[in-house]
Amino acid sequence: MTIEVKICGLRDAASVAAAVAGDARYVGFVFYPKSPRAVTAEQAAALISQLPTATTSVGLFVDPSDDDVLKILRLAPLQMLQLHGKETPERIAFIKKTTGLPIIKAIGIASRQDIQTAKRYESVADILLLDAKAPSNGLPGGNATSFDWHVLENTQFTKPWMLAGGLEVANIAQAVALTKARILDVSSGVEDALGQKNPAKITAFLNQAKQLPEPYRAIW
Repeated sequence: MTIEVKICGLRDAASVAAAVAGDARYVGFVFYPKSPRAVTAEQAAALISQLPTATTSVGLFVDPSDDDVLKILRLAPLQMLQLHGKETPERIAFIKKTTGLPIIKAIGIASRQDIQTAKRYESVADILLLDAKAPSNGLPGGNATSFDWHVLENTQFTKPWMLAGGLEVANIAQAVALTKARILDVSSGVEDALGQKNPAKITAFLNQAKQLPEPYRAIW
């Protein structure tokens, strides 16, 4: 099993093309109006039309209402939903049942205690996303900051999980070696500025990920 990558916060055709060419497993589209990476349902639908079947489209939402999600889904054929707010396990289960789509649940990590919070979602989320805990004045994610990866030592999950937060070409080898992550999520690490993806950086990140040895972990 090779390292899989999710490129998040895509907004233009060139960046999507770079992600597809580099074999990104997931591509993410942000539907959080306060984010500089936000897209409309129409924009996302046009970009999703470029994707091959091997690439999974993910829609990122932050504490959405039912109507928020359903309005987007009527226009954009998303294959997964990523919930990046304060959604409870019960809310996750309801959205999953309502939409029929698998769920990625993002959890902010700063200490071992936050790992226990993440485990609360194992019964309802299909994939956990472990990200740096957002600063009080920051976005829910994509803040170009990482958490102390050592807090994941000797941690096992019953569900697949993604590592996010401050990842870039220069540090992903160390990140995988320390955490044994099998899926990496990157946004700011392949940008020139907030919301401005650089296709060359996307290509470089994906190429670097392909060169990493598979981390050994008996289970997730």
